[in-house]
Amino acid sequence: MTEEHPGAVDDEALDVTNLPGGAKAAVEAVLMVLDQPATATELAAGLNLTVEVVEQLLAELQREYNGYTVKAPDMDVASDAGFSASPRGFELRNIAGGWRIYSRTDFADIVGRFVLEGQTARLTQAALETLAVIAYRQPVSRARVSAIRGVNVDSVVRTLTQRGLVEDAGNDPESGAVLYRTTSYFLERMGIGSVAELPQLSPHLPGLEGIEEFYDAGRM
Repeated sequence: MTEEHPGAVDDEALDVTNLPGGAKAAVEAVLMVLDQPATATELAAGLNLTVEVVEQLLAELQREYNGYTVKAPDMDVASDAGFSASPRGFELRNIAGGWRIYSRTDFADIVGRFVLEGQTARLTQAALETLAVIAYRQPVSRARVSAIRGVNVDSVVRTLTQRGLVEDAGNDPESGAVLYRTTSYFLERMGIGSVAELPQLSPHLPGLEGIEEFYDAGRM
């Protein structure tokens, strides 16, 4: 009996290195069908590869999509012949803690033309404003979001929860109210790795030196 390795697939017949294109093509095939980012560990488990190998393959694919045709050790001494003049129309990004293939941002307008109007329901202005408050004040209760916006946000928060953009973050220890925070799906849609990468608001809001005290005074 062979020793089992954590995260390895229990299938001795699975050897992606024997497939056309080998392990790199196998990783690429999986990335093409993902509907949410996957970590190197998850990919390694599914393909019966080590995490180290998967991380190397991901780095190689990322370089290839960006137009580089040489491997990392050769980058410093590569000649112009080692580069492709035409990056792919898609790119491999490490977003929200995982890897996924996306269309390149340079082609956003072109890709947008092929998205049918109304095919993807857009958030209303009220939903966007509520989502912004949660993103910057999380974890935060619905009552506090309502106080900040000046309107009831119960239905909007339910919509955001159903969309997978916000989630339950436990209860406030003082009031017992449910607290909300943004999800990894929110990070993915925003194209950032963490909420720390959100733009700073202070440069755009002059004259609000006492805003924290104002919010804290209205805490519920």
